[in-house]
Amino acid sequence: MSYRQGRFWQPDVTVATVVVDGGRLLMVEESVGGRRVLNQPAGHLEPDESLLDAALREILEETGWDVRLTAFVGAYQWKAPLQADGSGGRHYLRFAFAAEPVRHHPGRALDEGIVQALWMSPAELQARADQHRSPLVWRVAADFLGGRRHSLDLLQHLALPAADDAAG
Repeated sequence: MSYRQGRFWQPDVTVATVVVDGGRLLMVEESVGGRRVLNQPAGHLEPDESLLDAALREILEETGWDVRLTAFVGAYQWKAPLQADGSGGRHYLRFAFAAEPVRHHPGRALDEGIVQALWMSPAELQARADQHRSPLVWRVAADFLGGRRHSLDLLQHLALPAADDAAG
């Protein structure tokens, strides 16, 4: 039965950010399913959170860096392959951003599963393509490196007014 026939379907909405300093990209090495993989600082959108706030939160949680978002790189859809054990097959909708580093918090504990944050040249990242968490990693980096930038104003977050604001 398809979602059009009454089955609920919802993609995983994620954010990822290309943080660049001196030509190097801020990446995370993380442990996923017993395997070490590379990804941009990335994660899931949380309820009542704007895409911009989610990007800033994920970067801080995964790398210990405060950043300034500078551009919207693009929106990407990807369906993970179905594995033999029945896992996988999830559909991802990734919103990708560009940012510049502002301040590092070296003593901050990183999210569970994050092995380390590291700075890599584009050539180093591309050379380790077999370790990318998904094809989205290089696609987003390549689009950024190719000059793809859009105004952050393209993204709007329409939040409901707080209960106190509505009453008064």
